Amino acid sequence: MSIEKNEYGTTPAGQKVAVYSLKNQKGMEVNILTYGGIISSIKVPNKAGVFEEVVLGFNNLEPYTKNNAYFGALIGRFGNRIAKGKFTLDGTEYSLAINNSPNALHGGPEGFHRVIWTVEDAKSDDVATLKLKYLSKDGEEGFPGNLTVFVTYTLKNDNSLEVFYEATTDKKTVLNLTQHSYFNLSGDFTKPILDHEITIDAGKIVPIDADLIPTGKLLDVLNTPFDFRKPKTIGKQIEDTNEQLEKGQGYDHCWVLNHQDKGSRFAASAYDPKSGRLLEVFTDQPGVQLYTGNFLDGTLLSRNGGTYARRTGFCLETQHYPDSPNQKDFPTTVLNPGEIYKTKTTFKFSVK
Repeated sequence: MSIEKNEYGTTPAGQKVAVYSLKNQKGMEVNILTYGGIISSIKVPNKAGVFEEVVLGFNNLEPYTKNNAYFGALIGRFGNRIAKGKFTLDGTEYSLAINNSPNALHGGPEGFHRVIWTVEDAKSDDVATLKLKYLSKDGEEGFPGNLTVFVTYTLKNDNSLEVFYEATTDKKTVLNLTQHSYFNLSGDFTKPILDHEITIDAGKIVPIDADLIPTGKLLDVLNTPFDFRKPKTIGKQIEDTNEQLEKGQGYDHCWVLNHQDKGSRFAASAYDPKSGRLLEVFTDQPGVQLYTGNFLDGTLLSRNGGTYARRTGFCLETQHYPDSPNQKDFPTTVLNPGEIYKTKTTFKFSVK
C-alpha cells in the first residue's frame, strides 16, 4: 500500500490544491483532490489485466472549478434537489440558492464540491486511508448550524474503495452527503455506457414531477423500464415511451433500496461485458440515484482530447431521497446537536 502527495494547482481564489494517490498491492490506484474531495481518477484492470481509467474527469484543476457536472465530487450539504430551495425546521423557514431552477441542487453553487478540504490523516499499511475535514459555517449556502464534516476514503487490497462520512452540528440542520463519480467501465470515454448491465436491489423508485421533485409517493418498478432487479443494460429501455423517463431525459431517479433495516448491504452493480469489469456498490443508505449522464452535451473536454458526449458516464449516488426535508413520509435527514451523522458506502471492483 502507498500514498503519494503532489501539488495539483491553484484555485481562482489562490488556494493551493493537492492530489493524493492511493495505490494498493494489486496495482489499483485512486487519486483524490483536496478541492471538493474529488475522486479524479480510478484505475483498475480489465479481464486481460490491463489497467485503465474508469471515471470521468479532467487533466488539470481549472475545468473542475468551472463546470457544473460534479465529476467525482463530494456533495453536501444536501445531495439531490430541494424544492424551490426552501425547507422549514421547528417553524423557521430556510432559503437556499436556486441553482437548478426552480430548485436547489447538491448543496448550492458553492457547495462541498467547490471547497478546500483539509487533510486530517493520510496513512498506508494494510489499507491506504485519506481522511478529509471541512467546517461548513452556520448560514453557508443558507443551511443552519456550524457543521463539522469528516470523509474518509479507504482503499483496500480487494480493490474496494470505502467512503465513510461523519458529521456533527451545533444547531438543528438537514444533511444528505453523497459521492458523485461518473463511471465508464469500458475505459473508453468515447463510448456510451448504454451496454453496461445494471442491477439495483430495489422494488420501487421515487417518481418525480416536471421540476424533477418527488411527488411524495413511491412507484413500483414492476413492468416498468425502472426494474433492474435482474441485470439489464442501461440502453434496453432508456428510450421507451414513459412519463418518468421523459421527465428525467433518461434515468435520473432515486431507487428505494430493499432491506433498509439491515445496515450496509448490496445496493447495485454495473458490469461491462467487453472489458469484464464489475462494479458493486454496498451502502447503509435508503436510496441510490442512477444518473445516466443525460445532460452531458459534448462541451466538456475529456482526458484524451475528445469531449464527454451524452451518456458516456453513469452515477450510482447512495443517499436519502430527494427533497426529504419537505416530505414528511420520507426517512428523515434531520441532524440534531449531540448526534453524530455516520454513513458508509463501498465501491468494489473486480472482473468476471
